[in-house]
Amino acid sequence: MPPPHNNNSLKNPTAIRANQETDPECLQLENQSLSHQAAPLRDLSASIDSSLDRLEHALDRTTQQTTQHPLELTVVVPVFNERTTLPRVLERIDESLPASTQTIIVDDASTDGTTEWLAELTPRQNRSVITRKRNHGKGSAVRLGIRHSGGRVVAIQDADLEYDPADVLRVIAPIMQGRYRVVYGSRYLAPHSDPSWFHRFGNQLLTATSNCLTGQRLTDMETCHKAFDGELIRSIPLRECRFGFEPEITGKVASRRIVIGEVPTGYRYRTYAEGKKISWKDGFAAIASMWRYRTRGWFPRLLTSIPDSLGIPSQSSTRGETNR
Repeated sequence: MPPPHNNNSLKNPTAIRANQETDPECLQLENQSLSHQAAPLRDLSASIDSSLDRLEHALDRTTQQTTQHPLELTVVVPVFNERTTLPRVLERIDESLPASTQTIIVDDASTDGTTEWLAELTPRQNRSVITRKRNHGKGSAVRLGIRHSGGRVVAIQDADLEYDPADVLRVIAPIMQGRYRVVYGSRYLAPHSDPSWFHRFGNQLLTATSNCLTGQRLTDMETCHKAFDGELIRSIPLRECRFGFEPEITGKVASRRIVIGEVPTGYRYRTYAEGKKISWKDGFAAIASMWRYRTRGWFPRLLTSIPDSLGIPSQSSTRGETNR
């Protein structure tokens, strides 16, 4: 006796399409068999096929709509040994950002109790926690978070409270409005509490070097508050594991001839005793990353930037980058 016919495929138009694509002879045999059936059976089969086609089209359209931009905003929070400040950062995200915000926390093998605290965090549909067993660096954590992101806009928020998550709204606004595809929140366009002259000088030096090598006109390349068009950032291959992420993403965005916008963002400096991690060694690594991801025309820009830095008027060429 032949096995009973399985009607499950009728409930799955995608499976039917896949079977036809992988086994064209199957469709041919079915058509030959139907040609020998009575007209009512052919009409019934045609009606079923038509219904399945409409259903398949509707499912494909729905899937496309839900996977294209299922979320407006994703916030990636890289974490390493921030047990004291992380709870407040997550509170500020809940207080300040839209309820639909996707929050991705990447714990980069913390050893101060952060991992244990995150393990006890109440699960939530729009919040993901990724825990690593080995420390790989901030850049690697951000890269991992970006891979899991789904938002139309992807923003980065440190877990140390030097930056207020409420300022993320200001940073993402130009992207949501369609004016830019990448926006940085500059600490030096707003009042800030950075008492360290050495820290300010280092940031200005790194930013000036980055501008020379990329053609951007930034005031704060090393800022934590960065926001990107989601499709754009997910399409850029990233490789830097530590703080070299900042110059890497700046150079790779510039290589696509995209102008980076800037808006003011707040900043509260914390000392090394309070847990600050970046050091002068990372500054040298950042310069190496800038050189690695430099764009064409860097030497003429260098010649132009020298008189500018000395206060000597010079005729600078208009940049040809576009926002789109």
